[in-house]
Amino acid sequence: MCGIAGLAGADAVRHQTTVAAMGLAQHHRGPDGTRHLISADGRAVLSMNTLLIVDTAAQPGPYLDPTGGIVLTFNGEIYNYRQAAAAWGIPLEPGETDAHLVLRAWAKLGPGCLAGLDGMFALAVHDPSEGRLFLARDRLGEKPLYWRLDGGRLAFASEVTTLTGYGTAPLVVRPEMLSIETPTGTDTPFQGIQLLPPAGLLAFDVATGSLAQRTWWQLESLEPWQGDYSTALARFSTLLADRIPMRAPGADFALLLSGGLDSSVLAYLMRPQVCVTVRYPGQDRLDESATAAVVARDIGAELVVIEPTAADFARTLPEIMHALDYPMGNASTFSEHMAYRAVAERGVRVVGGLGPDEFLMGYVRHALVLFGPEAVLGAGLEAYRPLASKLMTRDGGQLEPAEAIVRLVLRGQDPDGQLREVVADALRRADGDLARGLTPADLATAWRPLVMTSDKLASAFALERRSPFLARDLVEFSYRLPVEHKIADPAAGKRILRDAAKALGLPPEVWGSRDKLGFASPVPSWLSGPLEPWATAQISSALDQAPLSLRPLLAGGLRPGGQFDRTRMQALMAAAWLSDHSLAAAA
Repeated sequence: MCGIAGLAGADAVRHQTTVAAMGLAQHHRGPDGTRHLISADGRAVLSMNTLLIVDTAAQPGPYLDPTGGIVLTFNGEIYNYRQAAAAWGIPLEPGETDAHLVLRAWAKLGPGCLAGLDGMFALAVHDPSEGRLFLARDRLGEKPLYWRLDGGRLAFASEVTTLTGYGTAPLVVRPEMLSIETPTGTDTPFQGIQLLPPAGLLAFDVATGSLAQRTWWQLESLEPWQGDYSTALARFSTLLADRIPMRAPGADFALLLSGGLDSSVLAYLMRPQVCVTVRYPGQDRLDESATAAVVARDIGAELVVIEPTAADFARTLPEIMHALDYPMGNASTFSEHMAYRAVAERGVRVVGGLGPDEFLMGYVRHALVLFGPEAVLGAGLEAYRPLASKLMTRDGGQLEPAEAIVRLVLRGQDPDGQLREVVADALRRADGDLARGLTPADLATAWRPLVMTSDKLASAFALERRSPFLARDLVEFSYRLPVEHKIADPAAGKRILRDAAKALGLPPEVWGSRDKLGFASPVPSWLSGPLEPWATAQISSALDQAPLSLRPLLAGGLRPGGQFDRTRMQALMAAAWLSDHSLAAAA
């Protein structure tokens, strides 16, 4: 989990001290060395915080191609780099890594090399022969990359607060922060700072200051799978058995093992030395530790059980918000933070990551849209009645798909209809196929906080988080499958993964589970119980100092809420964000 930063422009060489400071600001992302490199033409200065994973003796970046003068700074991991090197005829010397492959591939193929990379990455390349700086991000946005234009120069960094330190960036409360807790698209809460979109490619002309952007990969362009289920299951199982182990590092690593389907499949295929699970005493519905213990015993791994408390949450909230840069809606944030802390304390650097829910209809909200609320409740998921009730109308009528999706992901108000337009656009790009449209709708709304919190929280502890289910072939094949291969029972999404897990010999407790828990926490109920006075005090204090645009969100957190209401949690995170010293300096 490295960090990158830099600046490009006609006079970039004059700002190398600034770039050096930007690199130091995110040193925690790469404790194995922070360096910066000036391009031969003096028009780009690139910095890199290196976390050595592939080869602990490798040279830290940035990297220079001596032939053409191309400079690369790189964050991430390319899992097929040796295969790509062989296919492209690119030699790699002993001790050279995936970054050297990317450097030489760019010199040989330019941006066209991106299509052949299977991995997670954010990178910047300065090519003096073209006079352009390129920024690129992986297909699904596993690695963050922010940028801003200022005075004819383009600055970029892995963390948004690195760019707020580069220059003033007034606070802007985006409408989506009130509706789904997180900005969508390329927006951030800081004026002038943007997030490069997943699969985004930006080219900046250092002489003229002009830029161009395009998307280098599109999921929706893939044709639907036409084979029968048995053929699909065989293909899917083969991809699992091949692509998942490829993402296991050579050294010892830890896996976040909730005890659910996704993480258990990873455990059996990757064989981690350490498994970490989170349990909340007295919260039986959230406890899958018994299943996690079975899986860990079967694969011979040590199981570390974390039991966070309400006091832990109150103590660590400032740390969490500082790591996140700004509020993001993810119910597992606290659990993840505590799990990463435990992993870091054991000296293990690599952990497992996100699952395939968005691509295999793994969320209850998918079943609610596809089957309707009555069918889902009738299938035994009575615990989800509060969510299902959002789709129930007085006359018993059925909602339009876009409206149903919006109601299920909406956390607050959407007065301008911006969220509705985001969802409607995703469905249009799927050519009216509702099941196919659910995936891009997820990627445009709920996905960003999941993938971003995972990276940022892990990076705060100098950990590299890998998400094996996001292997390119697995993602593309999963998306192409017809809906009946993904979900045939309202209470059992990810049908093909369940059947593959059964064939792999996983215990029935794993593939037979009908409820998805993950690393959910009881934080919302704590905030209306033992932490209520503390939360009220925190929110009230922030309310007095908050910008006018943020006060409705904070005020909402002072009103009573239900057991599953995250309004108070959202307000509390915003309050902690406002009190962070880095935000105060930026605003």
